[in-house]
Amino acid sequence: MALSRSARLGALATAAASFLVIAASAAPTQGAPGVGDSYFPRLGNGGFDARHYDLDLAYTPGTGRVDGRTTLTARATRTLSSFDLDLQQLEITRIEVDGRRAEFTRDGDEVTVTPRHTLRAGRDFRVTVTYGGVPESLGGPIVFGSRYGWMKTDDGVFVACEPNAASTWFPSSDHPSDKATYDIRIKAPEGLTAVSNGRLVSTYDRGGSTYTHWRESRPMATYLATATIGKFDVRTGRTPGGIPVYVAVDPVLKNGNSVDVYAVTSAVTDYWSRVFGPYPFEETGAIVDDMPEAGFSLEVQSKPAYSAVRSETTIVHELAHQWFGDSVSVARWKDVWLNEGFATYAQWLWAEHQGTRTAHDSFLAAYNARPADSAFWQIEVADPQRDTMFASAVYQRGAMALQALRERIGDTAFFRLLPAWTALHRYGNADTAGFKRLAERVSGQQLDDLFDTWLFTTGKPTL
Repeated sequence: MALSRSARLGALATAAASFLVIAASAAPTQGAPGVGDSYFPRLGNGGFDARHYDLDLAYTPGTGRVDGRTTLTARATRTLSSFDLDLQQLEITRIEVDGRRAEFTRDGDEVTVTPRHTLRAGRDFRVTVTYGGVPESLGGPIVFGSRYGWMKTDDGVFVACEPNAASTWFPSSDHPSDKATYDIRIKAPEGLTAVSNGRLVSTYDRGGSTYTHWRESRPMATYLATATIGKFDVRTGRTPGGIPVYVAVDPVLKNGNSVDVYAVTSAVTDYWSRVFGPYPFEETGAIVDDMPEAGFSLEVQSKPAYSAVRSETTIVHELAHQWFGDSVSVARWKDVWLNEGFATYAQWLWAEHQGTRTAHDSFLAAYNARPADSAFWQIEVADPQRDTMFASAVYQRGAMALQALRERIGDTAFFRLLPAWTALHRYGNADTAGFKRLAERVSGQQLDDLFDTWLFTTGKPTL
């Protein structure tokens, strides 16, 4: 087919305009210093997608010092002249991008890296950061007023980082929306055990030190990474359902602990695999450390970390997070009820499974325990604000919302919904709007009023 002269000129003009658009879009830009989370605006980084972390850590308990080298493999999502990493407090001695030394500047917790050459959109690159110092835990009102992050113990360190403390011990894109796989290698004095995520690849002693290599081959949010070190009694095996188990218990706690952590972990993992869908990781387990200053436990991916196990329901809660929080992570921190409300509701389901109390009765007990003028009812569960993101309402009213949903749509639809949710967003991120859409699709019902009442409105709902 031949074109007329006017058509040819038009085509040339269109091609020229397209070239200018492409050229403009390919112009290098700076990566953003955060992903725009309303609670933590500078957490995470724009302009690239984290793919894999290779962490090499050497820990000296006497001084508390960590010397580290982190290599992050990432993919540029736009053409970059520079990009940011999150790192708190520790001193950087060198940064390389694709093996070549790069310039960097720091502004508080933000590290801006300028490579020698532009990083083209769609291209993978590797940034290696050499650093060291004494990591400091974080405090404030967010985590029940407790310290959290990298916390020194009598024999090592307890590492539990939700929501923003992973960057206290390794440079990262420290937001749950930017997941990656991990290799974590830890050097510690001989006689101490280093426990991390995923499966144990190797461990050996040399020159008075123990070298341990862990690999998490499933995508993981930064706050779920750990490098807990200390004296531990370790038990390994498989659950009755065949899932590998690794349980490490501080011997200081072992004799005084009334909960059989290994047995409960095995039983609960298998049960949730039937209710919530297949177990999403290669290994289940626990890290039980003597850390009374923490006063909390955390759903560390594949091995929840407990600052002493206080009850069976603690294990039930943290293992439910392996599905709700770890495999399916929040897209933004304001949706944290998708983690905590679900894990709290799992405690109610476990009691129902054990025959001690129905979820309906647990709902009524929680509802009736708080009068209408209680501050509990003034938290908007779907956006609880940063300093109250772990308020009891996020846990309890979030769980009440799920029981209200179950009673509205019926057991058949509800117990189809849970594994459908974990399958749809496996190893990814999700939000409240997405859960509502799926609930409506599975149930065939319009659920605006229910979600508005329990998640987006303050005040005690009328039953």
